[in-house]
Amino acid sequence: VTRAMGKLQSKISFHTTKYRADGSVGQTGPPGAPQQHSPAHTDAVTSVAALKPDLCVSGGRDKSVAVSSWRSGAALRRFIGHEREVTKVTSALDSSRVFSASRDKTVKMWELHGASGPSQHFPGHDLVVTGLAVSPDASQLCTGSRDNTVCKWDTETGECLGRAAISRNLVTHLCWVPGEPYVIQTSEDKTTRVWDSRELQVAHTFPAKQHIQTCCDVSPDGRYCLSSSSGSAGHGAEATLWDLRQTRSRVCEYKGHFQTTTSCVFLPRGPALAPSIATSSSDSTVKVWDQDTAGKG
Repeated sequence: VTRAMGKLQSKISFHTTKYRADGSVGQTGPPGAPQQHSPAHTDAVTSVAALKPDLCVSGGRDKSVAVSSWRSGAALRRFIGHEREVTKVTSALDSSRVFSASRDKTVKMWELHGASGPSQHFPGHDLVVTGLAVSPDASQLCTGSRDNTVCKWDTETGECLGRAAISRNLVTHLCWVPGEPYVIQTSEDKTTRVWDSRELQVAHTFPAKQHIQTCCDVSPDGRYCLSSSSGSAGHGAEATLWDLRQTRSRVCEYKGHFQTTTSCVFLPRGPALAPSIATSSSDSTVKVWDQDTAGKG
């Protein structure tokens, strides 16, 4: 049985932030004048990622990249330069560099404390860029596209260090394994691949699922990865936990969504909390699962 998000949120009643449809933000805890901020984007938000403990970066259909404080809700920086919708954003945690991918077939790098324009460009894909992962030291970047390719880049020079193509490998997401040279990639061909970034070769391919794999994430210790599936009418739409270290096999599945599971993430582990994951779905729900028992314990 999954834990409803509402039940989790009800425990955090002493100082919460209320996000309104008009983009304003107000503190609903201690009395005081509510804070109001303009929306970070003028159209749909397509991607969001952690930047620093109190900052996140987002990309949108308005072609912009924004850095916001999740504590206040204020957009602190806005970067303009893409010609079409931003599809993915990422950064190396605690880094001042932000990366964005777009339907304009390019990736750009932005400096948090630099100019409003991009500090580096990464052109080279033939179709929309749908996967984006940066190495922990922010020195290298891996990108993936619907053009069936995965590319590796030097973030300082913008040089393409490698390009690998696999037939029908329409990339949906990329994520870097912490402390390792490996990158996880999901695909519309229903598989999840492990790439060795050093030679840009596939080190392992997990058994294909029944549906398109939409997203992936890696546990902070690098032992496990998650992938999520498309689905409809209760068929598919599961998330899958894979072992990266020993058996390199499926550990368990998390079933309960009725439509495509659009994203999956390992949740930070508290001192008294069991390892947990979260999934979001086109069925309008977010579910939190016990990682070890698939929410059944």
